[in-house]
Amino acid sequence: MSHRPLPGRRSVLRGSLAASAALTLPTALGAAPAFARSGRPGAGWGVQTGDVTSHSGLVWVRSDRPARMIVETSATESFREPRRWHGPLLGADTDFTGTTRLRGLPPGEQIHYRVLLADPDDPRRTGEPVPGTFRTVPVRRRESVRFVWSGDLAGQGWGINPDLGGYRIYDAMGALDPDFFLCSGDNVYADGPIAATAELPDGSTWRNITTEEKSKVAETLAEFRGNFRYNLLDENLRRFNAQVPSIIQWDDHEVRNNWYPGQTIAESDSRYTEKSVDVLAARARRAFAEYFPISTLRPGAREGRVHRVLRQGPLLDVFVLDMRTYRNANSPGDETVDPQGILGREQLEWLKRELSRSRAVWKVIAADMPIGLVVPDGGEGKANIEAIAQGDPGAPLGRELQIAELLRFVKHRRITGTVWLTADVHHTSAQHYQPSRAAFTDFEPFWEFVSGPLNAGAFPASALDGTFGPERVFVKAPTASNVSPAGGYQFFGEVDIDGDSAEMTVRLREQDGTVLFTKVLQPGRVGQ
Repeated sequence: MSHRPLPGRRSVLRGSLAASAALTLPTALGAAPAFARSGRPGAGWGVQTGDVTSHSGLVWVRSDRPARMIVETSATESFREPRRWHGPLLGADTDFTGTTRLRGLPPGEQIHYRVLLADPDDPRRTGEPVPGTFRTVPVRRRESVRFVWSGDLAGQGWGINPDLGGYRIYDAMGALDPDFFLCSGDNVYADGPIAATAELPDGSTWRNITTEEKSKVAETLAEFRGNFRYNLLDENLRRFNAQVPSIIQWDDHEVRNNWYPGQTIAESDSRYTEKSVDVLAARARRAFAEYFPISTLRPGAREGRVHRVLRQGPLLDVFVLDMRTYRNANSPGDETVDPQGILGREQLEWLKRELSRSRAVWKVIAADMPIGLVVPDGGEGKANIEAIAQGDPGAPLGRELQIAELLRFVKHRRITGTVWLTADVHHTSAQHYQPSRAAFTDFEPFWEFVSGPLNAGAFPASALDGTFGPERVFVKAPTASNVSPAGGYQFFGEVDIDGDSAEMTVRLREQDGTVLFTKVLQPGRVGQ
């Protein structure tokens, strides 16, 4: 395989990151970090990069006080001749977070960077520099691509458990040296309070790190911000963020379980004093934009979008979907006409155009919900559907109509190399969709791979809907509901695209990195 090695990348970083973490580790309550030497700004929540391209990348940081963000980059970790980038002034309006876009970078190269936070009144007074690294996207066909994906973090009350070493799955993902991490949604559980302890089935006790913002469901902007800040208390995640760029999408739990635009929370749900989901979603979206480096969103801006395409060189384009913002209301899904669907008309047409324009060998469709797995919305006792499949194996109905339109478009435009990746259902599986098994037959065969959770309750395998002819080739899931991470069933997936053959190898892995399932896909095919 011609994947370019990155010699010493992690070993170099671990020493500097460990020292930096010891100085800047946030307090357990998620308030100001412990580092506050001589009143200098501190960056206790680490650094992260996102939406990296061939010539650019976004660098993120959070300060413990007003500060000017400065980024220095270098071709080596020595920073002998650094290039300096002056970023934004970080203040309370963005919860002291900020992002700096680095432009004019060389393609296919390892970029070393460090973030400094300067006192706005005295630029000579800077905090401890926080280092990181990422690799820009290659432009040559023969350079391989490797990435990992998963979703669902700190769900069902299972948070950062110091007895288990916190979010250890990030170390397993980082050990594979991926070019980027695709997070398929549910980056936080804003609707899931985290208590100090929980009793496990064997009688032992699960312990959580807790914060004030995680003591109740999120309603205010400060509470949503606190949910995103909570996960950054984990050293494994901060270390991973400094080593691996991310491509982030969202799903429901960034706001509330199974939410949709225009929804009103029932008066009987006493957890919420704010009953308008649109109000909650606006606050969550603002916090989401503040805490992740996303090229199509700016903190504080009302405009912007989550769906986007990330070009990862000649071998790969990643199409990031937003199955939450534009969806219609959850229903039984038996409509014979459904123009809005789960994507909305505008996003669907955007996806068609971008797929048609793509010249990449592989086109990964990053969906925050699966296609053929039935995900019910049982929150208020209704027989409604939360995802796409509605359990009727016959002709497409409801949101399935929009997916049928897209699959038909891919077939008739002869778009090659489409693969669907998702999370959401808290188990891992591989589904092959085949027209000969389906009620709707006007599409070419394709694969959908499911992974997750990262650190959340695990659940039994979802039922399949036969409309698009899925066959579950592999699944690993518990038989009980809400199995804690202590009981296993935490998963991530890996994708390797070989630069010589352009073959795509998909591996489904457990928390410790053990390979559970492998599938090799051939390039240049409309369906397989």
